Amino acid sequence: MSGAKPVPAVGTVCFRGEDVLLIRRGTKPLAGSWSIPGGRIEFGERAEAAALRELKEETGVEARLLGLVDVVDAIFTSRTSGETARHYVLFDYAAEWVSGEPVAGDDADHAEWIGPERLDTLGLWEETLRVIAAARKLVAAAQSAS
Repeated sequence: MSGAKPVPAVGTVCFRGEDVLLIRRGTKPLAGSWSIPGGRIEFGERAEAAALRELKEETGVEARLLGLVDVVDAIFTSRTSGETARHYVLFDYAAEWVSGEPVAGDDADHAEWIGPERLDTLGLWEETLRVIAAARKLVAAAQSAS
């Protein structure tokens, strides 16, 4: 794809106790897949603001950001040509729940608090599982420091 550029996007790993808030995507190309809430950063929008906005739009939940967990490349290739079809640079943040109950919105068809024991049953992308584990450590460190 000549001239194509990576798309900056955010994800928010939001915890309420041990549970993490996940969505099931309702639109293509990842319809039916579970993931952390997130989406594109709008022009002129700070990444942190985008993380909180996307969380609210997709789940109805409000949270407090605790910090950047990682920056992840999500590169998708075409099934037919094998060439790169989409490339997102994901800024993933850890957050603590403040208010609201999950209600699917925007491009999510379901939003739910998921306990640690269920994470391995949802078919999550390896990077998502890794980022959730890293976010859990960041939250624990923030809680022990306070």
